Amino acid sequence: MILEFSKFQGTGNDFIVIDNRSHHIHKHLDNKELIEFLCNRRFGIGADGLILLHNKAGYDFEMLYYNSDGLPGTMCGNGGRCIVAFAHMLQVIRHSAHFFANDKAYKASIKGKKNEAFIVALQMQDVTSYEKGQNFLIVDTGSPHYVSFTENLTQINVDETGRRMRNEAAFKNNSVNVNFAEIIDNNIFLRTYERGVEAETLSCGTGAVATAIASHVLGKLNAKKYTLKTPGGELVVSFDIHNNAFTNIQLEGPATFVYNGKINV
Repeated sequence: MILEFSKFQGTGNDFIVIDNRSHHIHKHLDNKELIEFLCNRRFGIGADGLILLHNKAGYDFEMLYYNSDGLPGTMCGNGGRCIVAFAHMLQVIRHSAHFFANDKAYKASIKGKKNEAFIVALQMQDVTSYEKGQNFLIVDTGSPHYVSFTENLTQINVDETGRRMRNEAAFKNNSVNVNFAEIIDNNIFLRTYERGVEAETLSCGTGAVATAIASHVLGKLNAKKYTLKTPGGELVVSFDIHNNAFTNIQLEGPATFVYNGKINV
């Protein structure tokens, strides 16, 4: 079967994105080994994850997300922004989207273009609970995250340390993504070890949201908008706060079309 796909990246977090509104390929892609192959950077297309765009009654579309390990993933913030750009290119939407993903509804808008990238703002789920520690926060922003603040961020072996922490006994029944953050001149520098990819990625959208919230809860930085600098680019997070609940959470940044392709599977 010849599989047509598009490649997108959101601040270096890259995805294989497929229009599957006709469901003609769903039965073929419901296959862990095939998704692993497609996401493999040496033998396949190469990506951090694979996204399917489906029709969904009452919504503009539905997003189905798989990690590069071939398994269904939880919400992906950068992937959500990329599929909105993809839907815009397909003329499924114009400049705003109301879509369904991981049993929840999401809204997003395209703010314009900058250097060929669509600037997409995605409204994330509210956060009403979290676990606070001495210098860390555990919070679910659509995906579960552990955020710790550190110094000398560039010197951390994220693959090694992140893998160890992700597999610690405390997270055995609910594995987490592990984020390491450092604040310099009111900017948050962020590196993330992502479960499902099992490596450091160049950016993580839900991780950026978790880190902005952690910055506020832990008293590291108090701002109206949080600028997060990842190895793959810059994301902006904003939110409203009422009685320790975080609402109207916005994740904004570039979503870039890379190329269209075909592969024989």
